[in-house]
Amino acid sequence: MGLLISYAILSIAFSFLCSILEAVLLSVTPTYVEIEAQKGTAKGLALKEMKADIDRPLSAILTLNTIAHTVGAMGVGAAAATIWANSAPLFTVPGLDIPVTPEVVVAVLMTLAILLLSEIIPKTIGASYWKSLTGFTVSSIKIIMFLLTPLVWVSQKITQLLKSPGHGSVLSRQDFATMADISVKTGVIKKGESRIINNLLTFNTVQAKDIMTPRTVVQAAAENMAIEKFYDAHENIRFSRIPIFKGNKDSINGFVLKDELLDNIIKKRGASPLSSIKRDIMIVNELMSLPDLFNQLMEKREHIALVVDEFGGMSGIVTMEDVIETLLGLEIVDELDGIADMQALARKNWEKRAKILGILGDEEKGA
Repeated sequence: MGLLISYAILSIAFSFLCSILEAVLLSVTPTYVEIEAQKGTAKGLALKEMKADIDRPLSAILTLNTIAHTVGAMGVGAAAATIWANSAPLFTVPGLDIPVTPEVVVAVLMTLAILLLSEIIPKTIGASYWKSLTGFTVSSIKIIMFLLTPLVWVSQKITQLLKSPGHGSVLSRQDFATMADISVKTGVIKKGESRIINNLLTFNTVQAKDIMTPRTVVQAAAENMAIEKFYDAHENIRFSRIPIFKGNKDSINGFVLKDELLDNIIKKRGASPLSSIKRDIMIVNELMSLPDLFNQLMEKREHIALVVDEFGGMSGIVTMEDVIETLLGLEIVDELDGIADMQALARKNWEKRAKILGILGDEEKGA
């Protein structure tokens, strides 16, 4: 009887340990691994190495777990057969006439013990308290991998042969988006923050043509127009940068700053043409992705760009404000935009754009 109990306890104990180690290893988040690795601790570096090649530690854990189950089952079964070799059945299952011997009872109890004590309970503990058990897990796995090196090597080779060629990153963009939505429901982050995260994840799929102001509604001025004449005709203009053209609006060749325009009027230079204060305008292709557009605007310290099609023709105008609005999912209104109907127009145009991009839902439109 003592041998039977010893086999059972050892089998369940090793299996309990393996289940905890497996649960902890799989529960450790990539963020935690990077933070610990950046600290330069032995635990952090070892953990990063294990997560980078997770097949090795998992193979070691599963190998030991299988050995524990197999040896334990064989030991318990042999001991039970020796103890109750000549024992009569304890009872017969009613209606089936199946005799239930002590060996059958032991097998059933062992199965239940393995299920509860070496699967459900340890894996729940490991998944719930993985952060405090990480140090113990790393040390234990190192020992197991060293002791079972040959078996781990064979198991790893088999795993590599069976692994799908498309096996890659653990987390996809959709996973991050889903986690953001879940975090809103659990109160970890706010709805606005989740919207920004989702917009950021789709940022590279949006192109300049999707957020630009189309050429048909671009407000521009002829470069030979006098500064004062333009100001008198557009005294309440809300744009801080006005594109200028030579000949017709399709020939945009620069822009002027509203502040410089007002400064020249104050300094009695209103009769000068707009071309006298013209600045060069950056040109981008309409198919340029938003990350590339944002980077170019930042590198060249520009706030406005001319968008052209594949033939070099003008498609529209895009600004840094457009890029940021797309990322945030919100309209940015300049502090000088005091006219209510202009703000309403800006909001209406933004809602149309956001709805096309899928950034703004129908339920938010009326908010």
